[in-house]
Amino acid sequence: MSRNAETLADLIRARAGAEPVALGLILGSGLGPLAEAVDGVAIPYAELEGFPHAGVSGHSAKLVVGDLEGTRVAIFAGRAHYYESGRADAMRRPLEVLRALGAERLIATNAAGSLRPDIPPGGLMLLSDHINFSGTNPLIGEPSDARFVPLTDAHDAEMRAGLQAAARAEGIALPEGVYAWFSGPSFETPAEIRAIRTLGADAVGMSTVPEVILARFLGLRVAAISTITNMGAGLADEEISHAQTKAVAPQGAEKLERILRRYLLS
Repeated sequence: MSRNAETLADLIRARAGAEPVALGLILGSGLGPLAEAVDGVAIPYAELEGFPHAGVSGHSAKLVVGDLEGTRVAIFAGRAHYYESGRADAMRRPLEVLRALGAERLIATNAAGSLRPDIPPGGLMLLSDHINFSGTNPLIGEPSDARFVPLTDAHDAEMRAGLQAAARAEGIALPEGVYAWFSGPSFETPAEIRAIRTLGADAVGMSTVPEVILARFLGLRVAAISTITNMGAGLADEEISHAQTKAVAPQGAEKLERILRRYLLS
């Protein structure tokens, strides 16, 4: 844990209260309203040294700390993506601060393209595992032997079971699958989609995997959920675009918010 992370945690506690955070949430496209529902304090990333500037439309650049459904949470209302700066570790400082605030769990959310007909746009997918197809890693350059992070159980089984129980209680389908991380910002080609399906992926996206690796490096337990905004290239007649992602994401986000709120109550 860096000294800067501890200093930032002290600053956040001075503004949001000293009670330890129980859970961190990284919000993907369409989930912004969840941050507004927190009874707490919002701090712009610009006031937190080392935090990223959320440079993607549909994301907000603020940290919200407070109460949601009786749980002390820290919500990252925006994330940095590898394709914005070429830095896979762009979310390291925020996650270090989350750990310094006392959190032991992280839930990451994202918008993704589906490779399965049974998980259409507007649906959700709980990540059971992931494939790092980007060719990079957020721990490159980390000098300690802690960089050799085991990822056999990267996606926490107990947290997944809790999210599944919350989905059942809400009557929402939550199939599990493997998420493949492409670097972006261009979307995948049909040939890349065929290749990654052969390798066992069920959805593709441009985030989350580096956050999972960093979180495990920091000792956080992790779960992640995708909101499906489109079918992968070549699997449907629709033309894939970021505008489409922003338009469709709220359909899945409404269901995901219900699941997350129910999970926090358990």
